Amino acid sequence: MDTFRNAEEDSSDLQLPHSRAANERLHAMIPGGAHTYAKGDDQYPENLAPVISHGRGAHVWDVDGNRYVEYGSGLRSVSLGHAHPRVLEAVRRQLDRGSNFVRPSVVEVEAAERFLATVPTAEMVKFAKNGSDATTAAVRLARAATGRPRVALCADHPFFSTDDWFIGTTPMSAGVPESTSDLTVTFPYGDLAATEALLTRYRDEIACLILEPATHTEPPPGYLAGLRELADRHGCVLVFDEMITGFRWSEAGAQGLYGVVPDLSTFGKALGNGFAVSALAGRRGLMEMGGLRHSGDRVFLLSTTHGAETHSLAAAMAVLTTYVEEGVTARLHTLGERLAAGVRDAAAAMGVGDHVVVRGRASNLVFATLDENRQPSQQYRTLFLRRLLAGGVLAPSFVVSSALDDADIDHTVDVVADACAVYRKALDATDPTPWMGGRPVKPAFRRLA
Repeated sequence: MDTFRNAEEDSSDLQLPHSRAANERLHAMIPGGAHTYAKGDDQYPENLAPVISHGRGAHVWDVDGNRYVEYGSGLRSVSLGHAHPRVLEAVRRQLDRGSNFVRPSVVEVEAAERFLATVPTAEMVKFAKNGSDATTAAVRLARAATGRPRVALCADHPFFSTDDWFIGTTPMSAGVPESTSDLTVTFPYGDLAATEALLTRYRDEIACLILEPATHTEPPPGYLAGLRELADRHGCVLVFDEMITGFRWSEAGAQGLYGVVPDLSTFGKALGNGFAVSALAGRRGLMEMGGLRHSGDRVFLLSTTHGAETHSLAAAMAVLTTYVEEGVTARLHTLGERLAAGVRDAAAAMGVGDHVVVRGRASNLVFATLDENRQPSQQYRTLFLRRLLAGGVLAPSFVVSSALDDADIDHTVDVVADACAVYRKALDATDPTPWMGGRPVKPAFRRLA
């Protein structure tokens, strides 16, 4: 079928037999049943983890034939919508010309020029395939430049890399030597005094401060500028992880919006609209340490066989052009503001406005599901997700793409209203279990499977 499910239907009527079978096949061959832990079926209600057949615009279809309005597309990477014609045209044009050669393609020059014109706070850029490689390259450059071993990362931001320097700090630290984890220290977001105390405690040991410049909260006034001053005074490198904020906060990222220039920054996700491309960008003096035109020790920096595939760089150029020419960032904010207002109104009307809470910048909305004591609850999240799925809304977050239209948002708000009515019943019963349909969804980062 090619229709949304009726939001009035009971979620127990939603059956996904083909998705269930596909999930079993996935687990039999792929550890975790997905190539990204955040896409795992443990993140969804039991037996209600759709396996996707295809997508177009803001909609996806599962292998059972159900159509959904999709949010958080590709873990925030598909900001223009699936199969965007302008991006696909650029990719197809390059595929006919070859995708990888023994020497750099002229496309690498063009992509670098386009990127640096869009993010003028950077002086050089190097492309890769994923965010982890880019952030780890930034850490390596910082250590090489400063001669210092320690990395200071923001403890309030959920993810920086799959590499040991970060994963060793999470509950999923198995396989990471303690000696490696000991070299990573943390600082709280928004607290300059605590960060200065950390830099003082580990004087001349910290190579870099790495953080997302903003997440679901805006930086306090003067905070990013204060970090810039602290990094300069203590001789460490300031790194902005702009995997999420890049192109969602502004075309030039959060650094372009807030006017604070980091030494290094990393981009990805929205940069390729689903195609695999990331970027490490920054000051020439640092970036050139990974190059040939200097007299110091060389840094082995992002030497990847597939990092400059022409079709992915063509996709990135098309994305950058579309963002600038069509004002995509402004549209993301407009859509997000409309969605946030609708969800908040629906939750308030059903008496759960203090329990279903929308947070974040309009272009990057997330939601919290709180229990009767207003504490975060995986049980209530399970209930909420089940009701959204029943109504044809696939929403691990409310992160918008520019392909959404008013009808999609109206439909989403209607489904949220239905979900909130059930949420109210569960709160009154002080037990969401009858509406969960099975085990609760689980945090992606946890010690035991």
